[in-house]
Amino acid sequence: MMNQGRGSASVNKLSLWLALLCVLIQIGTNDAAVFMVGDSVGWSFSADSWSEGKSFRSGDELVFNYNPDIHNVVAVDASGYKNCQVPAGSRVYNSGNDHIPLDRGMNYFICSIPGHCKGGMKIAITAN
Repeated sequence: MMNQGRGSASVNKLSLWLALLCVLIQIGTNDAAVFMVGDSVGWSFSADSWSEGKSFRSGDELVFNYNPDIHNVVAVDASGYKNCQVPAGSRVYNSGNDHIPLDRGMNYFICSIPGHCKGGMKIAITAN
């Protein structure tokens, strides 16, 4: 039988703690929900009422499905949402299948194609 050195117990404890930490991180990332904006209709006009009755958490993912030839998604601030304007430095998505994680607090999204935001292609989401 081989003798273990003094450091072996410390290495084993460290390995156990690292494994536990990995499990806890994995558990924390598996509870994010995925929401299809607009449900089966997708990102379209009158999307502004889509979020009613839904609960969102930080880390949940919004999926925006749309025709990228005629729409886009822009993450804006409260003023951009209210005024249907794209502030400088806003993130513009245009893949037609955008996956956007929610930050804690208010999250605002609009379509920046002229007339679309004012026609209801905007959503405001509160994530806890």
